[in-house]
Amino acid sequence: MLQTELTASSEWDHEKHWTDLAGRAAKAAISASSHADLLSRNFALEVSVKLSDDSEVHSLNKAYRGKDKPTNVLSFPQIQPDLLETLANTDDGEALLGDIILAYETCRAEALAKNVAFSDHVSHLIVHGSLHLLGYDHENDTDAGLMENCEINALATLGIANPYAEQAQSR
Repeated sequence: MLQTELTASSEWDHEKHWTDLAGRAAKAAISASSHADLLSRNFALEVSVKLSDDSEVHSLNKAYRGKDKPTNVLSFPQIQPDLLETLANTDDGEALLGDIILAYETCRAEALAKNVAFSDHVSHLIVHGSLHLLGYDHENDTDAGLMENCEINALATLGIANPYAEQAQSR
């Protein structure tokens, strides 16, 4: 079972469906991954999502990644990827997969630039962040291709078009 805990800064308040969207996106990501069986285990798997702003994400990006600029999404895994398959029952019946934080201004600007619905872009970023929590990365072409395929499959289950289709056509 998946539990999604969500907090949102005031910029995000005008759209009230974020908790449901975050839960569906995280579940779709896990289901599309090689760790889909985690959803049927005997404990609650938890993902924390914080909808924040450029200022906070900029600070975190600088502190944890050494990049002095805001970014769209950051992920902070709480379980080492090589330990995900060994999760059985936890002491308290819950396992925190990790934290995802999104920057409102950057996400909004990207959605506008890509001409996609803001909620679809946010769903994509939560899927992307969830996959990072599961150990997926895009540091090389092979890993990037694997992660993109998971994202495409997860987004398809949410009725969201392939965000990489235009890139593939230009290659």
